[in-house]
Amino acid sequence: MEVIESKIDINSEEYQKNFKDMSALVEDLNKELDIAMNQRSQKALDRQKESEKIPAKKKLELLLDKNTPFLEIAPLAARGMYDGKIHKAGLVMGIGVIEGRECMIGINDATIKGGAAYPMSAKKGLRGQAIVMENRLPSVSLIDSAGGYLPLQSEMFPDINGGGRLFYNQAMISKMGIPQIAAVMGLCTAGGAYGAAMCDDIVHVKGHGAIFLGGPPLVKAATGEEVTANELGGPELHCSDSGVSDYYAEDDPHAIQIVRSIVKNLPATEKSKLTMAEPEPPLYDPMQLYGIVSPDLSKPYDCREVIARIVDGSKFLEFKEMFGSTLVTGWAHIHGYPVGILANNGILFSDSAKKATQFIQLCDKRKIPLLFLQNINGFIVGSQYERGGITKDGHKMVNAVSTASVPKFTVVVGASFGAGNYAMCGRAYSPRFMWMWPNAQIGVMGGEQAAGVLETITNNQRARLGQAPLTKEEVEFIKGPVIENAQKEGNAYYATSQLWDDGIIDPAKTRDILGLAISASLNAPIRDDEYGFGVFRM
Repeated sequence: MEVIESKIDINSEEYQKNFKDMSALVEDLNKELDIAMNQRSQKALDRQKESEKIPAKKKLELLLDKNTPFLEIAPLAARGMYDGKIHKAGLVMGIGVIEGRECMIGINDATIKGGAAYPMSAKKGLRGQAIVMENRLPSVSLIDSAGGYLPLQSEMFPDINGGGRLFYNQAMISKMGIPQIAAVMGLCTAGGAYGAAMCDDIVHVKGHGAIFLGGPPLVKAATGEEVTANELGGPELHCSDSGVSDYYAEDDPHAIQIVRSIVKNLPATEKSKLTMAEPEPPLYDPMQLYGIVSPDLSKPYDCREVIARIVDGSKFLEFKEMFGSTLVTGWAHIHGYPVGILANNGILFSDSAKKATQFIQLCDKRKIPLLFLQNINGFIVGSQYERGGITKDGHKMVNAVSTASVPKFTVVVGASFGAGNYAMCGRAYSPRFMWMWPNAQIGVMGGEQAAGVLETITNNQRARLGQAPLTKEEVEFIKGPVIENAQKEGNAYYATSQLWDDGIIDPAKTRDILGLAISASLNAPIRDDEYGFGVFRM
């Protein structure tokens, strides 16, 4: 592989401006992440202390092996939704190392509405289960949940992607032979009771852990019986009488110690193997990404400059360099793991789509994971390109992306619009993980494009009615709201709050995050389907 020769002048005015602008975006991101992790009401903190519970952040610290990374998933889920205080959708979730084993971890944060589950909590939980099933990761849950948030029950209860699906998935995870471990560290009410009871191992904490389908108020209303939470579902009852729980813990730290022992006792599994290379840092400082990519998406850059600051030794074996030049494809390593990279250098033409299709097929056959670096406005349009077959060539690429069964990873480094989002493995195409940079935008099309389409349609309608074209003032009147809405809903923070990705990340940390994700993916077979690819329309 050849080292990518960077042509970036780090002393140029453009580089310095980009660096300043991206640094400001990263600073804002860090502030948002801090708020999501630490902003809690004093009342909630006092209540937690009175109940002798430890905070979610401390639980995570005790659970993980010392000095190991934690790959947090959707840290800004539900940002700005509900009352603006349902941070992380009430759930700390991510991949961490417990007794040397990569595990999917979920921790209810009882300082947020008592751990009550909101619709986005269910969606985030389902995302975690998808990661468990796709990557065959043991699931560890530290549960403290008051159950579903009743005023919004219709948004999370009955549908296929509602809260009930969580328990269906638990049954399927069990069928797949993937371990599920729960520590009952607070209330496990209604659905929360099933969340614990459907696990393989249940650790139950003395004093504040309780499992029941209906809490004391509901029992009294339904039967007239007066009973305390501990009498109804405490560890003494469930460890000695019902047999629901398996391990009795004196307090939260003791419960976490038991969980770690359970994980340590799991049968060893062999991870999938790739043809590894000796890891080496990029030749160029990843911090230089700040100066290369402008928050102004209209400003182009060579995606090879991004690749050079992510891959090992900045080495890249480019595939079909002279063909389909608006899409760069080739092989590299990230922390020693081989990857096939597809990165946008412009809109997609027929030749770039066909090139992508061939490259994806090669990677899939060779069992090499795929990395998509998105900065795409879509496919080329126009009669000339339709005659040339852009529709069928785009279909080939979308088909290949859809049916490739090696692990896929997507990072939106700029624009992610229209069918370009699909072809470059957007969320709907099941990448194992997907992240966005803080400058990224996503949508059917950009605001200016959408407003221009609306202007054209309106003028065509007026022409058919014999009316004059829109005046300049009328154009501004109809375009303004369209652009404003596109900017709001296409913003990276809006996208991440809706769980359209697994989080907004600091560009300089992209390489390390990808390394952790690839490692996690190797807990599952690299490719285990029997069908191969579908039909590519010729």
